[in-house]
Amino acid sequence: MTLLAAGVAGRGLVDPTEAVFFADDEALLRGAAAFETVRIRGGQPVLLDQHVARLERSAISLRLPPPEGAAELGREVVAAASTDEGALRLFHTGRTLLATVASLPSGLDALRARGLALVTMRSGAVPSLLAGVKATSYAANMAAVAYAESQGADDALFLGEGETVLELTTANIWWREGETLFTPAIAMGVLPGVTRGAIAEVARTAGYRIQEGSFTLPALLRSEEAFVSSAVREIVSVVLIDDREIARGPVAAELQGLLESVR
Repeated sequence: MTLLAAGVAGRGLVDPTEAVFFADDEALLRGAAAFETVRIRGGQPVLLDQHVARLERSAISLRLPPPEGAAELGREVVAAASTDEGALRLFHTGRTLLATVASLPSGLDALRARGLALVTMRSGAVPSLLAGVKATSYAANMAAVAYAESQGADDALFLGEGETVLELTTANIWWREGETLFTPAIAMGVLPGVTRGAIAEVARTAGYRIQEGSFTLPALLRSEEAFVSSAVREIVSVVLIDDREIARGPVAAELQGLLESVR
């Protein structure tokens, strides 16, 4: 993705190529900074207030000071980028609050058209102390993506004890049986995705039932369709899990259309 604009709290807009973090910033060095990724549509950051609220919760969990002015800085940088579509990122280390706007990743439409292939991977048996926190400690997740790609897949689906379905490396998982949509509960330790919450709202409005809970892999594999949700990719169908084909259905595309009206 190409950076289009950047801004730092207390300094305003800066050159996107300029170094902005301190070399001795412990939060950055130890992967204990908080961040958010926000979709830009129609020149506006989507669900920005919800993302900032989660950034604030993550900061508390990481013992960082509040990211004061994050929403205002984000809107300023989005306006400076002058792009209709893109991704806003907010990074908060406690010493530096940075906002950047970049173009969307290439191939997003093609990915949505072909669907995702996943491989399953066991998550740690002990619940993470960072459960629900959006932190820059993503090395394990990125290693999982690399492993998935080495197996010819796009991403990894984490499983807990007893093949309990959790989440992807950077996305929440959903599946459908009839008029009911299933997704792992936040109590399972999955990230409370902002896009996940928006999908639940538009789906209920469209007449679907939402069931959150603890579900095993066989329940997902026998579903009528499955999809993932994240801020930038939004909704993408899942077509393969460990070489097991998953049928494509109409609801993922329906919900994507509804999601595009959310601001």
